[in-house]
Amino acid sequence: MRANSKLTATVAAILTAAALLVAPAATHPAQAETHHVGYDRYSLTVDGQRVVLWAGEFHYFRLPSPALWRDVLEKIKAAGFNGVSLYFDWAYHSPAPGKYDFTGVRDVDRLLRLTDELGLYVVARPGPYINAETTGGGLPAWLKNVPGRARSSDPNYTRAYRDWLAHIDPIIARHQVTHGGSVIVYNAENEYAANTDPAYMEDIQRQARAHGIDVPISHNQCCDASWTPTWATGQGAVQIPGVDDYPQAFECRDPDTWGTWGEGVTERLSPDAPAYAAEYQAGAIDANRAGYEKCRELTGPKYMKVYYKSNLITSGATMFGYYMAFGGTNWGRLAQPNDVYTSYDYGAPITENRQLTTKYDEFKRQGLFVTTVAPLAKTDPATAPASDNPSVHTEARANPDTGTQFVLVRHADRKTDNDQSANLTWTTPDGTYKLPVHIKGRDAKILVAGYDMGGQRLAATTSELLTHTTTDDRDVAVLYGTEDVAGTTILRYASQPTVKVLSGSVKSSYANGDLKLDYAHHGLARVQITGGGRKPLLLLIGTDAEAAKFWRSGNTLVHGTDLVRSSETRHDTTAIRADTAKASDIEVFTSAHHLTLNGKRIWSRRTESGSLLARASGPRPIELPALKNWRGKQGAPETTLAFDDSSWKVADHTTTVSPIKPKSPPVLYADDYGFHQGHVWYRGYFTATGAEKTVNLNAITGKHGIYQVWLNGHYLGSAAGGEQKDADAPINENPGPGTFEIPADLLPKGKKAVLSVLVENMGHNDDWTADDYRQKQPRGLVNAEVTTNPVTWRIQGTRTNDPVRGPLNTGGLYGEREGWHLSSAPTGHWPRTSPTEPIAPGVHWYSTNAHLSLPKDQDVSVTLHFDNGTGRYRALIFINGWNMGEYVNGEIQHDFTLPNGILHPHGDNTVTLAVIAENTSSP
Repeated sequence: MRANSKLTATVAAILTAAALLVAPAATHPAQAETHHVGYDRYSLTVDGQRVVLWAGEFHYFRLPSPALWRDVLEKIKAAGFNGVSLYFDWAYHSPAPGKYDFTGVRDVDRLLRLTDELGLYVVARPGPYINAETTGGGLPAWLKNVPGRARSSDPNYTRAYRDWLAHIDPIIARHQVTHGGSVIVYNAENEYAANTDPAYMEDIQRQARAHGIDVPISHNQCCDASWTPTWATGQGAVQIPGVDDYPQAFECRDPDTWGTWGEGVTERLSPDAPAYAAEYQAGAIDANRAGYEKCRELTGPKYMKVYYKSNLITSGATMFGYYMAFGGTNWGRLAQPNDVYTSYDYGAPITENRQLTTKYDEFKRQGLFVTTVAPLAKTDPATAPASDNPSVHTEARANPDTGTQFVLVRHADRKTDNDQSANLTWTTPDGTYKLPVHIKGRDAKILVAGYDMGGQRLAATTSELLTHTTTDDRDVAVLYGTEDVAGTTILRYASQPTVKVLSGSVKSSYANGDLKLDYAHHGLARVQITGGGRKPLLLLIGTDAEAAKFWRSGNTLVHGTDLVRSSETRHDTTAIRADTAKASDIEVFTSAHHLTLNGKRIWSRRTESGSLLARASGPRPIELPALKNWRGKQGAPETTLAFDDSSWKVADHTTTVSPIKPKSPPVLYADDYGFHQGHVWYRGYFTATGAEKTVNLNAITGKHGIYQVWLNGHYLGSAAGGEQKDADAPINENPGPGTFEIPADLLPKGKKAVLSVLVENMGHNDDWTADDYRQKQPRGLVNAEVTTNPVTWRIQGTRTNDPVRGPLNTGGLYGEREGWHLSSAPTGHWPRTSPTEPIAPGVHWYSTNAHLSLPKDQDVSVTLHFDNGTGRYRALIFINGWNMGEYVNGEIQHDFTLPNGILHPHGDNTVTLAVIAENTSSP
């Protein structure tokens, strides 16, 4: 239901929802066992068994609801991933030097217990620097006041990062695979290629080992093969050096442009370690504000088919980290200011509000294949089938032990969007075959030959293999291909088997031990094959779309429904945990006689395919309340002459750690006074000379930030703050300039004057270049010129650190300092108001209540929607005290995710907006 609450006549704050009938959480953790982790030039090994690491990036700090971590991790696993890559954000856990918080939304031990339970390998990435488009790149803001260059062996920085590692490493260590947990690789630092310090890299690893880390240590070199492999050899070298690769770059406004940053082939950096795609592009930041759906298109299924499959075969890599699997939300002041905004959806396969996309389907198609076919973990370059069409390119790899071949087929020009056909002359371990292939548009295929598929022998196929499993006395395999494109599959038998086509159109012939099946990929064909000296085989041949409907959990294959989280067969019953977005059929390939779905027995019937077919119900309709009955209050008393600021800090510093020095004292940098997040207020006192005509200020806010100015309570205006410059020196000597005219007669000679300035800090620079001028760039006022008489300055920012929500939740607005954003705030005596009423420039607070009564067996994703207004304003969004983002009128983001746990789905919710208006046309 659309709410009628509005910020202006054309701006509405509206609750919207998406719902799933959801599976209950699993109740039994896996039994922990210790294991040995090794590696060679081919792959990682666990207890001698080769592992293709297929991991998706997940940022727990961008989902401040630990109860939902399981949901996202189960969705990642269901897509065929066998691992996750996890940054650990130093700034998120450390509000002050020597202080750390690993409780509540920061409980990483809980997170790693989940990955242990779910059987997901973890690449642990504790930095100390992580980048990740987080404020400071994961370096805590208080570090700006510590002398010495970060990301170096400077003694002051060394003491700080060693303390961080001494707290985070032991948590990681007790969850290593070697201790019965899930951490399989430890990543030292992050994209460390500029201003490098080998002693620093060496010390991070020394500290990790001293803290109990005994799995292989890696590093992610940025960003493609053109970079020098700094940490592959010499001092500071890691065991498994990896490469980050973002071939599509980040121009989401033009999603049809391909390969801006190269071919996307992972470079092998060490002859003794696996090729490792530590971060491979699976989405994009939206710095140019095209919208994340455009980013999802830029990095969508076509790109994934061509680049992921090409990289897999061309590079022979067996370690992959896809950035991102789930992006999440830059809640509070988590965002770095230059490239991102509140949403960190990233165009990922799982959206910010935890919905699955067509990218998820493609990840599942590839992930199930990669984690099913064991010979892929050890391959060498091989002779590719000859193509009679030069426009159709082939490459091949083969397992030296089994002979299994993997053949890449794509356009010679991967950017081509046309259709091409070719005949391949393919010499396989089982014979030489001439097979037709067809590439339709931007596409690529990995074809398999010479593969022992359960109890079957797959000689060759021009379809792609999704997965296969063995259930009791038969094998089940799924092949797929492009809609209406012809396919051929050849299976080896000692004698002619019996072929029964259960559905679809499939022709078969047998000669010289080869059973040849010819068909077009259309719908889902079902072929039952018995005899011939092998166990029975059910072969399912479908399209890409049909392949996306399959789920695999253990040895159980499921077709239909919107998500299968897990399955377990005991005695004669198979128990399925699954989600449904609508009523649908669910088909389970099992020898059991009964089904339960989410703990309840459901009626099912045995099909001709030997499966059980049942009907799953869908979610009930959701109705959300309108946002109304608002109360409001003016929130900038600091602009008035009578305001008492005697408890504020006096801004009188004459020196600063920052390499960027003010033009004249005092130092007004907010960080120097301990105010690191959000808004900061300044009040400057002076006696007028009578000659003052303008107020000239400089402020650094970070990109997209503003500051506002009042003189003796009179509003002078606003200006854009300064932003980061990518340079090793402070080339911008005049950041964020603002010149504000003083009205005539406002300051007669001898009049006492108060200049009030509100500066927003949009977040701290990253330190990608390991450069003091970048990392220690100040925030707040950096220069003020108004009078020739002395000016006494006072400053106020965040008052206290919220012990539950942490230091990034609030800034220094009066209402934040007084707790107006909290559910317990006494807003009941505030005047009734409507957000549609015009307001003067400044800060205005609005609060209302939304009572929710959502079905307890449904997972409802709720968002808060804003329509565009007509004025220049922005609004901080607080839900039950949690800062869930900032709406900026006219910018790209209008929908703000409100995750369950922050939002109370079965009770009252306080919705509070702090609206900062720049002009009188604001709401």
